[in-house]
Amino acid sequence: MDDYWTELEHIQKTRCNDQEQPEEVLMKVPDEGELEEEWLKEAGLSDLIGDSAGNLQESMVVLSTLTRTQAAAVQKRVETVTQTLRKKNRHHQVPDVRDIFGLPSAQSGKISNVKETQPAGTSENGKQDVKSDGQTISPCGDDKSNLDMALLETNINLEISFSEQAAGLKDQSKSNEPHGDEDDALLPNFIIPQDKMGTTMIGDLASQDMKKVHSLALIELTALYDTFGIDLKSHKAVKIKTKESGLFGVPLTVLLEQDQKKVPGTKVPLILQKLISHIEEEGLDTEGLLRISGSATRVKSLCQDLEAKFYEGAFAWDSVKQHDAARLLKFFIRELPHPLLTVEYLNAFITVQKLPTRKQQLQALNLLVLFLPDPSRDTLKTLLEFLQRVIDHKEKNKMTLNNIAVVMAPNLFMFKGFRSKNGEQQEFAMATGTANLMRLLIRYQNLLWLIPKFLMNQVRKQNTENQKKMSKDKAMKKLLKKMAYDREKHEKPDRNTTETDTLQGVIQVQAPQFSKVSMAIQLKEDLKASDVLASFLSQIRTVAIKREDLCLYEIGGNIGARCLNDETYMKDLYQLNPNAEWVIKSRSC
Repeated sequence: MDDYWTELEHIQKTRCNDQEQPEEVLMKVPDEGELEEEWLKEAGLSDLIGDSAGNLQESMVVLSTLTRTQAAAVQKRVETVTQTLRKKNRHHQVPDVRDIFGLPSAQSGKISNVKETQPAGTSENGKQDVKSDGQTISPCGDDKSNLDMALLETNINLEISFSEQAAGLKDQSKSNEPHGDEDDALLPNFIIPQDKMGTTMIGDLASQDMKKVHSLALIELTALYDTFGIDLKSHKAVKIKTKESGLFGVPLTVLLEQDQKKVPGTKVPLILQKLISHIEEEGLDTEGLLRISGSATRVKSLCQDLEAKFYEGAFAWDSVKQHDAARLLKFFIRELPHPLLTVEYLNAFITVQKLPTRKQQLQALNLLVLFLPDPSRDTLKTLLEFLQRVIDHKEKNKMTLNNIAVVMAPNLFMFKGFRSKNGEQQEFAMATGTANLMRLLIRYQNLLWLIPKFLMNQVRKQNTENQKKMSKDKAMKKLLKKMAYDREKHEKPDRNTTETDTLQGVIQVQAPQFSKVSMAIQLKEDLKASDVLASFLSQIRTVAIKREDLCLYEIGGNIGARCLNDETYMKDLYQLNPNAEWVIKSRSC
């Protein structure tokens, strides 16, 4: 851990020499009941409490799709808020939690009416049957040998709720997994069985579906922590005065607003992109890259020049040494007025290390990444991908996964304005804990951007339930009837063809960006999304477009919109969502 303390010393010296001392960011813990109230609001369940508790239509849709552990986590928060409200409003009628969850008095402490549906391929005890067609999520970094790693491979089940899995394994003997500073090669490979519905990554879903994923991920993480008696305490940042322009010490959202004026659609700060590209232009074989710090005086001068000249394109990048650029990159990350992992959930990231197994820690990190704000998540992804590229050159630059994790941890977790009041022993625990978290974030980053299948299934169920409720609305029925009549009147030939084709196992694939004519595709057992795209490209030869820029989308039915993975089996997906439309379009649209 020597490099950690050296890096921390550099950070402290930089801040001590900074004439403009940052205001301290107070990570305020909400009062009793307020924490749970904020949690319910973020989970999309705020109408379960207070004056709005009489109109539960939206929340009941969510509750109907929850697992037992998830529902128990919600009930626990509702009960806490209810008790707090009763203390504050003794004469005010507060709904009983049993009325909301439909529980008899004797069962008020348990959730018994919410059942966990078991997907195909699972046994009665909730464990997944081992499959031979597993898909390996490639670990980042080299390993000792294929033989050694074969012994360390372990399945990770994305079909069953993580908290349900944990509840089933909780009473078993404690894991003998190594913890702490074990060698890089001792970290296991996690294998995900192939899914015929195709994997879903962050960015593949429409915003309305991603919002549901955000809420469900929060509920699921809370249920996972509850299983082990771990408090998930979010914090609130006290408002501080921040810079409204510039490059360093500027909130991510403000920085991206500036950047988007220069380059529309920018998702990752331009200065970070440029620093990374400059470091890579010099080559990643430099020994001690990211560990050896550049000149503090020179870096300070570079910061001032960048602030003045970056957006005008007048900054002389040729004069920036590689180690100085690396120090600027770390400086940018830690100078953010609010941490990249957010004030609200920075502590939740740190708490991940309390989970007993490596697999559960990884599951928790996956969930945490799912409900990070888009700017934080996109920037984190870019940073982790760069760090992995540095590690790929470790034979020459001597920067292993451990080395990178130890150097970067204080920059990611000790953000600008952070004031540590821990004792020496707690400081050491913080150092080793955050370094280990950094290792997991880098090593398993490919898995972090996956949306677990059980969350996708819950999103589909919510959409289906919402559609059922909408169909009961008389006004909506009239509107749908009129729309159906108009569509039948103007599109009767196409409608009849579609009905006939469907009966024959044929789907119509639209590509309105490129063609006015739909493409008929025969559904076969082995037909994949990649085959549909290949067939389309073979027919549309007049359009100059790259294969990697195209995506086949599943739109409507029980999903808003989803970009399909190439390995998605179309017939299986069609059976899951027969009312969907199939559209080919550019990924950027």
